[in-house]
Amino acid sequence: MEWTTLAGTGLGAVVGVGSTLLADRVRWRRETGERDRRERRDVYVTCLTKYRLAYEGMYAAASAHRDGPADHRDAAVREAFRASGCDEVRETVLICAPPEMSTVAEDVYASLRALLEVFAAGDPALDTPGFQEHRLRHAQAVWAARAAMRTALGRGD
Repeated sequence: MEWTTLAGTGLGAVVGVGSTLLADRVRWRRETGERDRRERRDVYVTCLTKYRLAYEGMYAAASAHRDGPADHRDAAVREAFRASGCDEVRETVLICAPPEMSTVAEDVYASLRALLEVFAAGDPALDTPGFQEHRLRHAQAVWAARAAMRTALGRGD
């Protein structure tokens, strides 16, 4: 056997193995990136959903206890907030999401905490422009978070 045949066979084997390894690496990176994007999407959706549940629960509690004793309204609103699971999902976002996404999620959480105090105090009343200002600040924080999350997931603005 000539050395050129042996060298050609060896070179072919190196090229074959190298191209297979490169293709596997590219596929692995793509699959990892897609898995990470799906996980982030799930965390973002869960976060915004839990925040929405907290808002709705607090609103319902405040409405149900509107005319009752202030301490009952306060306790019901705070329980609705705790039961929503938004504290747990907030921690998940703070740990798992990139820093810029943690910031927008924290903005929503802060506006939700401000609403918690409004609902618990019963002031301003739910049917007043003063309450609508608080609700609007929260809604703006939610919309900003949605836009940032869509951009981070490559979905555009």
